[in-house]
Amino acid sequence: MGDAANPCALVVMGVSGSGKSTVAEALAARLGWRFEDGDQFHSASNIAKMHAGHPLTDDDRWPWLRAIADEIDRICRAGERAVITCSALKRAYREVVVHGRKDVRIVFLNGTQPLIAGRLAARRGHFMPPGLLTSQFQTLEPPTASEHPVTVSVDATVKTVVDDIIRQLKLDRS
Repeated sequence: MGDAANPCALVVMGVSGSGKSTVAEALAARLGWRFEDGDQFHSASNIAKMHAGHPLTDDDRWPWLRAIADEIDRICRAGERAVITCSALKRAYREVVVHGRKDVRIVFLNGTQPLIAGRLAARRGHFMPPGLLTSQFQTLEPPTASEHPVTVSVDATVKTVVDDIIRQLKLDRS
């Protein structure tokens, strides 16, 4: 296993609408790492449930989180690097995804509910309806210092957010 200073995977987390996919894609491109959308690991039944406006239960989430953890393990074993999105709203979820790895870092996209609600209202073609945002904020357990997260405000441009992440991780080798 690697270490926190040389991660093989970054898990970009936050509520729906915080910019996970946009930021993670830009971050992966900047680092030259692969981008993985954690939503692709959801079962069809989970996607249908969310699309219908019903929050997922923990029982719905465990297989999805284990699938992301398995992909991270595969990436790291292969000597690859990736930026993966995953809402990871609760510490218990992050513990499944990271499962003690020192070479996986959490990147928390932090924003206020009004800011993110405005973004969701403008978004089209995503399976997470804006009405579920309140439940996401109720579920959110921001990462604590013991999780060694990188926390960035999403009330900025994507470039500024990515610059902040890279600065905090000390990954800018240029």
